[in-house]
Amino acid sequence: MRRVFLAWAGSAVFLLGHWVASGEPEPTGEPLQLHIINFNFETVQVTWNASEHPGTNLTFFYKLRSNEMYRQCSNYIFQQGYTSGCLLLGNDEVLHFSIRNGTYSLLTNSLWTSTYLKPRSPRDLSFQWHQEAVTVVCPDLLYKDLLYEIQYKSTFDTEWQSKEAMTCNVTIDNLDAEKCYFIRARIKTLESSYGSDTYPSDWSAVVHQQRGQLRDSCQENKLFPSFVLIAGLVTLLTVSLLLLSIWKLQRIKKVVMPSVPDPKFTFSGLFESHQGNFQEWIRDTQNVAHLNKVEDGEQECILEEAVVVQPAKTEAAMPKTTVINPVFSPMGEEEAAGDMGQLPCQHPQGGEVVSLGGFTFVMSDNAYMMF
Repeated sequence: MRRVFLAWAGSAVFLLGHWVASGEPEPTGEPLQLHIINFNFETVQVTWNASEHPGTNLTFFYKLRSNEMYRQCSNYIFQQGYTSGCLLLGNDEVLHFSIRNGTYSLLTNSLWTSTYLKPRSPRDLSFQWHQEAVTVVCPDLLYKDLLYEIQYKSTFDTEWQSKEAMTCNVTIDNLDAEKCYFIRARIKTLESSYGSDTYPSDWSAVVHQQRGQLRDSCQENKLFPSFVLIAGLVTLLTVSLLLLSIWKLQRIKKVVMPSVPDPKFTFSGLFESHQGNFQEWIRDTQNVAHLNKVEDGEQECILEEAVVVQPAKTEAAMPKTTVINPVFSPMGEEEAAGDMGQLPCQHPQGGEVVSLGGFTFVMSDNAYMMF
């Protein structure tokens, strides 16, 4: 009895019908999956997934004409010691084949091998430079309906750019001869002639071109570090100049506008506790030493160091000594003519004398005097 299962084809993978003889057990599970590639009409490779038949050597039978007898594959592909495919001589004909497990036919089908064509890579590329363009030339393949694709990029590009033509004579415009370019090529088939299940060829070897000459490489890894080095030096110089300018500005500011000492650091608590009231701050300071109140004409003070001026002798009669006392006035001519080592002086009348931090203050009703 003949049973035909639904078959479909897509991306060279098939689920195909098969023969089952009357009385024979019908296979279970998923049918075989095939992968077919026609390498440039030179070799046809047919492989299958035999996961439903582990440890089994499946056999491949084929013929190129319907009126011929099937013949077994003579060049098997093995995987883990078991058959997984077959290599056939290339052709542009209909391939009739059958995959069997012993005498049972697991899969049978007929198809055009050109539907799964994969052209070979372009060879012998040559380059013709003229001004800002280059023409890439290579020998055409013997069969038609092909697209020749050229891709290129410079050391400053991140992605490839493409240009296609029906023959291997492709001109690329708007190039910079000073730049180094990577160039490669491949061949594709026209979908209108071969269908959508074909494969593009592998890329050709990448060629390096600069100023119309072939280069071993484009030194791509050296351009970027040089740029980074230059940018880093410029940034460092800019930052250094900025810091120098700020430092110079601070020095000029100190000369033009010198800083004024803040009295709150010298007189602790003057502003925090007494809101700047100097009289209250003096009274409440712990280190204040109160002296006896000076009454009118009661006590005289003696300066430890007085300034004595001895003017030069002149014809006019001048006093022999002159005493300069910036704080107090002398008490009299009699006392001034006495011992010059001790010059008597008198504190302001009605004042209170206090001592703080090595300074002596005389406070009156409307003023402070420090000596």
